[in-house]
Parts: sequence; structure tokens; C-alpha cells
Amino acid sequence: MLTPYGRYAVYGANGIIGRYDNYNHEFSEVLMTCRGATCGTINISEPFSWINGNAMVIHPKNDDILKHFLVYVLRGIDLSDVITGAAQPQITRQSLSPKKLPVPPLAEQEQIVAELDLLSSVIEKKKAQLKHYDALAQSIFYSMFGDPITNEKGWEVKRLGECVHEMFLGPFGSALKVDSYVAEELSYCMVYEQKHAIQGRIDLENHYIDKDKFESLKRFEVKPNDFIMSCRGTIGKLYQLPKNAPKGIIHPSLMKIRIKDEYYHSAFFQFLLVKIVANENTNGNCVQMAITAKELGKKELPVPPLSLQQEFAAKVEAIEQQKELIKQSIAETETLFNSRMDYYFN
Repeated sequence: MLTPYGRYAVYGANGIIGRYDNYNHEFSEVLMTCRGATCGTINISEPFSWINGNAMVIHPKNDDILKHFLVYVLRGIDLSDVITGAAQPQITRQSLSPKKLPVPPLAEQEQIVAELDLLSSVIEKKKAQLKHYDALAQSIFYSMFGDPITNEKGWEVKRLGECVHEMFLGPFGSALKVDSYVAEELSYCMVYEQKHAIQGRIDLENHYIDKDKFESLKRFEVKPNDFIMSCRGTIGKLYQLPKNAPKGIIHPSLMKIRIKDEYYHSAFFQFLLVKIVANENTNGNCVQMAITAKELGKKELPVPPLSLQQEFAAKVEAIEQQKELIKQSIAETETLFNSRMDYYFN
């Protein structure tokens, strides 16, 4: 189980998590995932834990390498030359062991770790601030409108189908296959996919179709301010397309929703529908794997006065402005962190 090389040793594992014949460790250890999409991810374990065949322990043999320095150096160096397999990427002890790592004096390691820890701490604290603002928005929603599932404040209710101009799923899968996609420079419009709803952004690695394919699927076009919602597997992630959203159609895994402004403000609707779908998705402790527009359209939802919805929207907008400032700060700190990692390890 042990392959020594230089100043560190690699422990493999071939069992199931929790089996006591695996390598177990009383103290925290440096771990690397060695199979699958996350191959090469580095972390530190909890004490008294076990690993399975998808992970390995990298343990300093001597006292001249700090564990936290080892974490940073493994995250900083290029591991692409030790990853094998296209369909199932993996790192083996044999491929990793010859890898040479920079090992400066302990005092320098301590200085590097202190600097990178500080930057990491700043990033994590700012991410925690984002969660705090999200929790604040949730709290304001419940304070103003109560639980939308029970409608404890007795708001007027209407079927969702009455409150939307359009609400339907994307085309059948056979109508939009991978071979329908074209290069961006040859395209007429983009395809909005589940990842856009889940991540709440459109600046991703996108797919495109030509004008002929668009004309055949024109009824599935979405426009700025439309909502798209994930409807397969990961259900209920809702995203309103921005005003500058490019022309596009929805993927079969999405639902398009265009609300009627006389019933709902978009900021309120986003909070409302996410909670309704989350409750429906786990109703009876059974997690659904899909949802249809027909089913959703029958749901009776509270419709509070628009003036109250607009008041809530103003509060949410103020929160979002603060979140944008924090996100910008996170991006700047991450850029600095990455530049320091590159300076020390590349």
C-alpha cells in the first residue's frame, strides 16, 4: 500500500468508506481524489476517517514538508501529465510518485502558507457574507408574506396558469440532439440549458443552432425577462434572463415561464416559485425527478398586493447591490490568490 518517493509517500485505498482495513489516520491528512470528474482535487481529511478507492493519502515522510504547504503545492502544480484515461480520468500511485515538488526551507513554507491562508480566509469570509445576505432576503420574504405553502396571511390565491402568459417545457429530446449544434460563428441563436438556470448566469460554455433549426423550434424561443426553470433531476432552479440576454431557445430540460405583470413582480415571483416547487418536489418525502407545466399550472399560489411585492423587490434590490460589491471583492481576491499560487509554484 505504500509507494515512497523523495519526501512524500502515497497511500492508495481499495475498500469502501468506513471499512477498518483501509488506511485510517488519527490526524488530518492530505487527500487527493484519484478517479472521476474531480480527479486531482486536493483537500485535508477529518481526523479518524477512512478513504475508499476513489481517493489516496499523500503523507510527508519527513518533517521538512508542512502538510498545509503540501496542500497548496499540489493545488498549484500542473497534474495533467499524471492523469490518465479520457472516459474515466484517474491518477495512480505509480503515475504520481515520480512527480517532483518544490520544497523550500520550512521558514519559507510557513510564510507561503500564512499568506495563502490569509487570502483563503478573506475569500471564505466574503462568501459567508453572501450567505448572510441570502438568509436576510429569505427572512424578509417570510416576514412580509408568511409561509407561501400554508398562506398563513390569507392572501388571495390564483392558479399559476392564470398568472402567466406562457409556461411550457422545451422540445422533445429527439428534436434537439447534440448533432444539431453548430459553431458560434455559424450560429443564429444560442440554446439555454439547465446549467444556466442552476448557475444563474449565461456567460458559460454555450451551445448554438443555425437559423433552420431555430425556425423548426421557434415556439420554444425565450426572450429577456422570461424565467427559465430546471425540470429534470435538479428541479426548481429558477433564473430570470437579463435584459441583454441573447436570442435563444430552451433545452428540453428547461421550462419557460413568462409572468403577467398585473399579478406578480418578478423579484417576488422568483422567491415564491422556488419555495413552491421545492415543497412539491419533496412532498411525501419522495423526491421527484421531473415536473411538468400542466402540473405546475394547477398549483394555487398566493397573490399579495402588487404594492407589497414592489416594496419587497426594493429591499431585494438593495441586498443584491451589496452582494454584487462582495462578489467583485471575491473575484479580485481570487485573482490575487491565483497570481500568488502561480508565483510560488509555476
